[in-house]
Amino acid sequence: MRQIVLDTETTGISPSDGHRIIEIGCLELENRRLTGRSFHHYLQPDREIEQEAIAVHGITNDFLIGKPRFSDVAQEFMKFISGAELIIHNAPFDIAFINHEFKLLDNSFSTIVGICQVLDTLVLARQKHPAQKNNLDALARRYGADHRERTYHGALLDAEILADVYLAMTGGQVGLSLHDDADGEGGQQEVIQRLSANRLPLKVIKANEQELSEHEARLGIIDKACGGSCVWRQLA
Repeated sequence: MRQIVLDTETTGISPSDGHRIIEIGCLELENRRLTGRSFHHYLQPDREIEQEAIAVHGITNDFLIGKPRFSDVAQEFMKFISGAELIIHNAPFDIAFINHEFKLLDNSFSTIVGICQVLDTLVLARQKHPAQKNNLDALARRYGADHRERTYHGALLDAEILADVYLAMTGGQVGLSLHDDADGEGGQQEVIQRLSANRLPLKVIKANEQELSEHEARLGIIDKACGGSCVWRQLA
């Protein structure tokens, strides 16, 4: 299954007020493994960035001078995400901005739901952790994915963190703690360590004849001790 972990940074809160996307970051997953393929661009929005937004992501108006516009990368972006399931935290926010950017182009561009399925990890997190903090920072701490140092939010960096959080959140128990701490973030968790997609396959060592014989003898002892109900033999 092909999935794209996606995040954006913007000039402000709402596209209905004319705000625009200024950064898109995407990472590709194939069968729950990072492939190493990504899509990342800073974008010239043709408008001023609100100071409140700069305080969040640190992207300034001067930094974006000379950067491409969304229209310059739209086809490449569409090709990268088409047919995939998008993994987004608080998806309505990012989807609204992307659809707004599409709307500013010509009619050949569809809405996101017309080309992709969308999985909102905020909805998923609220189902798994009701009455707890479920923003990306809180989830990163809960699942041990907050090992990257950062001062500001960034689309590609947040997509990397979200990929770790999503894989941990949908892959079973991460830590052994059964109790939440005072701020609802849970106990100590394992730190996620990524394995290279290009790593060598594990070597499989098969039992030899002597080992198989000894194993069978041990099963006989177990079978006799439990009255002929050895589960291992029933499964064999």
